[in-house]
Amino acid sequence: MKPISFFIILFCSLQIWGQNQIDFERYFHNRTMRLDFYHSGHATEETIIPDQIYVQGEWAGNPSNTIQCYNMGKYSAKVYDALTNNLVFSTGYSTTFGEYQTTNPALDKMSRTYHESVLIPYPKNKFVFVIEKRDRYNIPCPIYKTIIDPADYHIITENVKRDGDEIIFSVQNSIPHKSVDLLIIGEGYTKEEEKLFKKDLEYFTGAFFSIEPYASHRNKFNIAGIFTPSAESGTDEPRQGIYRNTVLNSSFNIFDLDRYLLADNNKAIRDIAAQVPYDAILIMVNSERYGGGGIFNWQTVFTARSSLRDYVFLHEFGHGFAGLGDEYYTSDVAYSDFYPAGIEPTDPNVTALLDPAQLKWKDLVSPGINIPTEWGKAAFDSLNMQVALLTRKKADSIQVLTNTGAKPEVIKSTRDYFDNLIIAGKKDVDAFLFNHPLKDKVGAFEGAGYQSEGLYRPTINSMMHRFDPGQPSYGKVNERAIVQMIEFFTK
Repeated sequence: MKPISFFIILFCSLQIWGQNQIDFERYFHNRTMRLDFYHSGHATEETIIPDQIYVQGEWAGNPSNTIQCYNMGKYSAKVYDALTNNLVFSTGYSTTFGEYQTTNPALDKMSRTYHESVLIPYPKNKFVFVIEKRDRYNIPCPIYKTIIDPADYHIITENVKRDGDEIIFSVQNSIPHKSVDLLIIGEGYTKEEEKLFKKDLEYFTGAFFSIEPYASHRNKFNIAGIFTPSAESGTDEPRQGIYRNTVLNSSFNIFDLDRYLLADNNKAIRDIAAQVPYDAILIMVNSERYGGGGIFNWQTVFTARSSLRDYVFLHEFGHGFAGLGDEYYTSDVAYSDFYPAGIEPTDPNVTALLDPAQLKWKDLVSPGINIPTEWGKAAFDSLNMQVALLTRKKADSIQVLTNTGAKPEVIKSTRDYFDNLIIAGKKDVDAFLFNHPLKDKVGAFEGAGYQSEGLYRPTINSMMHRFDPGQPSYGKVNERAIVQMIEFFTK
């Protein structure tokens, strides 16, 4: 394909606010344009290099809302009509590369390259395409700009249908323009496992509508599944030395975090997904291991049959669909400086509480609750520390016994002893959260976004923190953020 000219803009521009509706038929065809890029760099440098442009099927988005109304995502893509210079489309999103920039290898200036795509409605006229990135202070700054002619014959128009794929609509309520169109792609299912894929698709469709706010907004969703057979069953597990030949190249151990699971083959994901209109991509991995991942307006990944599959599915979808942040802070993560100190996060459920009087969810705060909210954090941290110490003692004890040639039954007995203590410790942690006297209250509880201090969450516990099997809930603040996104796609 002929290279598309582009240049990097070295200055920041003002964000355009207040404009959220345009005459869709004046500027766009009811088709989808897919722009593919290579995104390379490390913590302090990045380059966006154009790859290919495609024209694909019906535009899934809401023609009444082509300008983003949400202030989320590390990146945003904007389309300006070249003749009038009007902003006619924008969307916020995050990327795997953006997460990579906060890891230690990136901070050590080790460059990596990721393939990415941006979907826009197909313009009728020449347009200016801009990618912006939020700087350290969350101010959007242009990093890429190009002019594109939609009549360019280099734009690929090939048939998107694929032999061997089966499309299954588990829920159909309305036309794509007035629905949230979810697409679940099967990963690591062989030809012989098609029935298993269909069973898993049916299960997660039910799990999705078992919780608010999805249950009460069921008629706003379409859900499609695509069965695309892989050569081998399962997914890569690098720490276990397991590698599987799968369509989407999914893998655990993303950023060297064992439970973090993403799919890396963006071209394959987008080629498969192009067969149906979609607003959000979910990847269901044929595995029994605990793990998953969610990146806003990019992908939601979850394993199909782990013991916590409902929690992982709904938790990661909160990231991928509504841009919700993690509300936990005691688990290991691969990031460094993910939330810069003294900067208010864009996540709707995490705050630095720089101005308590202007708390972003202040209208939902429970009567009589102080901001910040005292919740017994020291006691909770002590319980978590006990579990961490037991886990470390278990690993050290097993290592010593193994090195000294202890009998297998002795090693097993020691492992079982510590496992029972760890299980009991985790139950104490759960009981502290799930039975807390403030569990149904909204306030500002310190500890969120992987940080023990300086970041706050709206509730003691929610689906974005720890799974409560007795009362699974996103909580009022998260539910509102999800509903706002649903309405963006449907109103």
